[in-house]
Amino acid sequence: MLTAPNMQKAGMPGQPAGTDRRRERRRLWKRIAARYDLYLMLLLPVLWYLVFQYGPMYGVQIAFKDFNPAKGITGSAWSGFDNFERFFSSYYFGRLLWNTVSISLFSLLIAFPLPILLALLITEIRSERFKKVVQNVTYIPHFISVVVIVGMLQLFLNPQTGLVNLMMKGAGLETVPFMESAGWFKTIFVGSNIWQNMGWQSIIYIAALSGINPQLYEAAKVDGASRFRRIWHISLPGIMPIVVIMLILDVGAFMNIGFEKILLMQNDLNKEASDVIQTFIYNNGILLGDYSYSAAIGLFNSAINFALLIMINGYARRKAETSLW
Repeated sequence: MLTAPNMQKAGMPGQPAGTDRRRERRRLWKRIAARYDLYLMLLLPVLWYLVFQYGPMYGVQIAFKDFNPAKGITGSAWSGFDNFERFFSSYYFGRLLWNTVSISLFSLLIAFPLPILLALLITEIRSERFKKVVQNVTYIPHFISVVVIVGMLQLFLNPQTGLVNLMMKGAGLETVPFMESAGWFKTIFVGSNIWQNMGWQSIIYIAALSGINPQLYEAAKVDGASRFRRIWHISLPGIMPIVVIMLILDVGAFMNIGFEKILLMQNDLNKEASDVIQTFIYNNGILLGDYSYSAAIGLFNSAINFALLIMINGYARRKAETSLW
């Protein structure tokens, strides 16, 4: 007697495909009913994203309009790509794009590997007491306000009374106006970000390292592997999926530098290096009220992030077999 699969193999009509779909739906609803409490917990964050993240995307259309607050979004006239053409043809487009890309690339190349290195160093510390001290010392700067951080930079790097310049003067060197120098801006910005966030960002790598099977290290010791070899062949491969995911997230936000700290550090003397896309959006959209123009620039910025996210995620899925989706 032929069963349904055998009937299909033999070319005979079996059960319709819709029957399998209905069965799958029933199984899905049964699983949801069995774990309804977990789905109810998920409901609130989903609603939050729908209301506050996806809902405001309705306003993106003002990037293609000559927006007038009195007429509203629907009443404003369409302008097509005029706002984008205005930005691309402006004399400051190249400077804004270069400053944004260079700061982001500098941060990605220097700031991204350092938390991984710090996590590896902390896990290799034998003394638990000293390990906790190192962790606390590196974590604490994360909780300092950006305003305080910039105030500290201005205090330490002051050309006349700053500690750094006083030490340089004592060594017979000339003082340097670091905060007023365009050449030093990116180094100070990225370096202070590393100092502030390196310890906090290392937490996830320390957690990943703690999940590696200790027997692997014991077996490596028996085989005569040095500490460096154990790190290279056990620790790094063990946290590589986490490293890839964090890299994807960082590349996906490549153009999002943030404008708060840059605005606090920015002045007329270093604006050549500190003027980035997000500060330009803030100045034109919030201060000058040019909403359509700033929305077009923001959409351009987001489109680059989205394209980079798709590309890096696809590359990671093919090469490392680890991706966000």
